[in-house]
Amino acid sequence: MTETAAPPPFPAWSDVAADLISVAAGRAAAEILVTGGRVVNVQTREVLDGWEVAIARGRFAYVGPDASHCRGPQTRVIDAAGRFVIPGLCDGHMHIESGMLTPAEFAAAVIPHGTTTMFVDPHEIANVLGLRGVRLMHDEALLQPVNIFTQMPSCAPSAPGLETTGHEITPEDVAEAMTWPGIIGLGEMMNFPGVINTDPKMLAEIAATQRAGRVVGGHYASPDLGPAFHAYAAGGPADDHEGTREQDAIARMRQGMRAMLRLGSAWYDVKDQITAVTERGLDPRNMILCTDDCHSGTLVDDGHMNRVVRHAIDCGADPLLALQMATINTATHFGLERDLGSIAPGRRADLVLTSDLSALPVELVLARGQVVAEAGRLLADCPHLDWPEDVRRTVHLGRSLKAADFAIPAPAGAREVTARVIGVVENQAPTRALTARMPVLGGHVHADAERDIAQIALVERHRGTGGVVNGLVSGFGYGGRMAMASTVAHDSHHMIVVGTCPGHMAKAANRLGEVGGGITLWRDGAEMALVPLPIAGLMSDNPAREVAAQARALGESMKACGCRLNNAYMQHSLLALVVIPALRISDLGLVDVTRFEMTGLFVEDPA
Repeated sequence: MTETAAPPPFPAWSDVAADLISVAAGRAAAEILVTGGRVVNVQTREVLDGWEVAIARGRFAYVGPDASHCRGPQTRVIDAAGRFVIPGLCDGHMHIESGMLTPAEFAAAVIPHGTTTMFVDPHEIANVLGLRGVRLMHDEALLQPVNIFTQMPSCAPSAPGLETTGHEITPEDVAEAMTWPGIIGLGEMMNFPGVINTDPKMLAEIAATQRAGRVVGGHYASPDLGPAFHAYAAGGPADDHEGTREQDAIARMRQGMRAMLRLGSAWYDVKDQITAVTERGLDPRNMILCTDDCHSGTLVDDGHMNRVVRHAIDCGADPLLALQMATINTATHFGLERDLGSIAPGRRADLVLTSDLSALPVELVLARGQVVAEAGRLLADCPHLDWPEDVRRTVHLGRSLKAADFAIPAPAGAREVTARVIGVVENQAPTRALTARMPVLGGHVHADAERDIAQIALVERHRGTGGVVNGLVSGFGYGGRMAMASTVAHDSHHMIVVGTCPGHMAKAANRLGEVGGGITLWRDGAEMALVPLPIAGLMSDNPAREVAAQARALGESMKACGCRLNNAYMQHSLLALVVIPALRISDLGLVDVTRFEMTGLFVEDPA
């Protein structure tokens, strides 16, 4: 495998301390001075008018009222012109693959929005390619001009016995990854029933992480805040981003966890939790903002962490408090508060110039002491790996699929059946477990557009077994003859096909087999939209704007088929996520996530 050479590690504070001291004392010249601004100090939550910032060796050397003694003939002076100087923004929990982009292209997309640090969990590619895929993501992340710290995925499969992944992650894999230079901790521990029931594998992964002195990420996707929640907290997860209610945030913070409030492309969980601070007055130090999942269209059109901070302000947070939740709180959580997250001596020189703390326009971005973006334009290079050819060939159907593969046979002799239906919930990750009385026509159960009931199928794509599991889903509003297929199918990433016509479902599935993965939508016999994602069937190494344009065309095609949900593609891609209630589909069948057990499509035998 040919790869771009790894850059030298960013120098530690101790390696450049003598230089920083000399600049701060006026014995040496700074490389950059930022003058004429209003420095936002997230350590004290105050704005310091007229303070100046001196930068050397990629770090802040002096932050104070007058930096003229740090200026030399070669010093570059950046006039902030009365603008606010804020720390570079940090995303406390996210999945790069959800942007449909490689780490390099994701970085290129978010740097102009002021994101300079990301804590990423590549568990999507782990499900497809195992430890090798994680290493590829980790290595490309280290090439970037901003800080991308990798969390070693913890759960592949996310729920053992309920799904089959392309590869599994083991405690030995976790222990190995903890020796890599860019690993910051363990990714979200989604198998919360395993932790609660002291599963040896889950506890071994947590132990390996704790022995390495790293942070264990959490994922408690249940509204039950009784003994089960307390048992999970006792297992060691240090944060959780699955809360949706005020009491969720409060419960986590009271147990010594950080409550991570997410605003992704389709997850709007900030408004109902931030009231724990804005209205209840609880200490905000243990509250962190994150995105979790943002697709390329959101990144290009709306922003990244700047979007989340603006949203938190709109939800009632003081701008300085919202900034703390996206900078110093995040850095402190991962044990990096002496290295980043604030504008203070010794920290990495990551900052943003903005003229308005509430609207947060990102006008200039520095990362590690280099100007990396200005006025929305990327000015830095974001190097790529040479992704191996076999990583671009991961969709293995085993055979050409037919309409008959997507037929739903009813029990023999039945005229009607009561069927379980997955209910989509707009702007939230959980689904509803619905039931519907369905007529049987020609021995089969069919989609019913009048009642907004479509067919859903999970197509095995890792080992070429040719397996197809069929079910029903409601909430998309589809009508006519159509189908949409995606090889982004959290978390095992087989292939999800949703449609109203078995023939179109077969066409969509086979199309993704041809192109090596991605998303396709078919209507009335023709392909209406295609988003090719050849890398592991999850990502493209094309620029974000190109991928976003393809995703935008997909969204318009979904609307043309009757769908009116916000960012409905995100809802589509999570229908196989068997660790978030209530009802999901996997390659093994329907999954009741409230009980963590398999369940049948039909509720009862026909009378």
